[in-house]
Amino acid sequence: MQSMKLHLTQAEGQNLITGFTDDSIDVNNQRYTTSIIVMPTSINANWQSNTSTALSFETLTADDIEKIAVLKPELVLLGTGKIHRFLHPKLSVALSQQGIAVECMTTAAACRTYNILMSEGRKVAAALLL
Repeated sequence: MQSMKLHLTQAEGQNLITGFTDDSIDVNNQRYTTSIIVMPTSINANWQSNTSTALSFETLTADDIEKIAVLKPELVLLGTGKIHRFLHPKLSVALSQQGIAVECMTTAAACRTYNILMSEGRKVAAALLL
């Protein structure tokens, strides 16, 4: 099981991803065991449309992506779990219609990238799937 603690000092008053494993994500040292959306000033731990199954890359819908789009980030980092996968264009319509870029990467890479962009003052959203 992959486990990593992340360190960054320029996060006062911001949501910093402080660690992650295959089964959890720590934001400001608070553990989340479900897929979450992290932005510099907000966290959404209830963003899946279908609550009968756990949110995963396979169950991701256009409605789930719409919940990210309404947050109006300038960039979305989609953490696709342990495996790097690409989002089907028809799922990302809500983002592309608003000119919001989306980058797909493993959840571990999305956590690291989010911290860097957040520390630069960017309005980034990390949509992290476990």
